Formats: sequence, C-alpha cells, structure tokens
Amino acid sequence: MSGAPDTEAVVLYLWIKTLHIVAVISWMAGMLYLPRLFVYHAEARQNGDAAETFKVMEGRLLRGIMNPAAAVSVLAGAWLAWDAGLWRDGWFHAKVALVVILLGFHIFLSRQALAFREDRNAHSSRFYRAINELPAVLMVAIVALVIIKPWP
Repeated sequence: MSGAPDTEAVVLYLWIKTLHIVAVISWMAGMLYLPRLFVYHAEARQNGDAAETFKVMEGRLLRGIMNPAAAVSVLAGAWLAWDAGLWRDGWFHAKVALVVILLGFHIFLSRQALAFREDRNAHSSRFYRAINELPAVLMVAIVALVIIKPWP
C-alpha cells in the first residue's frame, strides 16, 4: 500500500470545499445587500407600497439565501476544518472568532428585518450605510487568515 490519499476521500473533500466556497459567496452577497435594502427601506417609510416591497425582498433574501447559505458555510467549513485537522492552528482560531462575529451580525440583521416587518425600525438610512461596511471588513480579514495563515 502506498501513502497516497484515497481518491474517493479527495473527491469528497473537493466537493465539500466547493460547496463551502459557493455558500460563503452566497452568504456574503446577502450580508452586503441586506443593509443596502435597509437603507432604501428606511428612506421609504412614508411610501406604503415601497415599504411593503422592501419587507418582501428582505424576508426572501434572509430565508431563501442568507440563512441556508450561513448554515451550509458553517457546516461545510466545520467538516473541512475537522478533516484537515485545523482545530489546533492559531490562525484558524482567529478565523472562527471572526466568523462568530459575522454570525452575530447576521442575527442582528435578522432582527432588523423583523423590526422593519413590524414597522418599528428605529435606525436611519445613515446608520445602515455605516454598518454595511462591517461584513466586507470581516470578509477581507477572514480570507487573509485563510490564505496567509500568519501564525501556526
């Protein structure tokens, strides 16, 4: 027997990695778009038809894309980390901490969508413009950790 990896295991790993990357891209698209929808929604308070349209768009984005993509990202990422033995690496601990912050932001956005749906949003469009940058900053830091692996 050679020390070569099992071909089926390698193929499975690559499919899980593909699934993880596609899910992360989908999740991040939603994380960047939902606050932008909130900007427009906050500005459309007086217009009932527009506000109702934003409620539908926000709900569909969360339930149809962001929630499933976040779940798949985390589950596939955990499988990849376990399979590759990354749990002991310092850079990976930092990545997980940033992903937890991203998940917290996801929950925050979900609560804001609920507040809009219930017509009790308390924030301005300027607030949503400002927070729109957080997922982008987290994404850059997470990708840098994965690619550079600055410490073992």
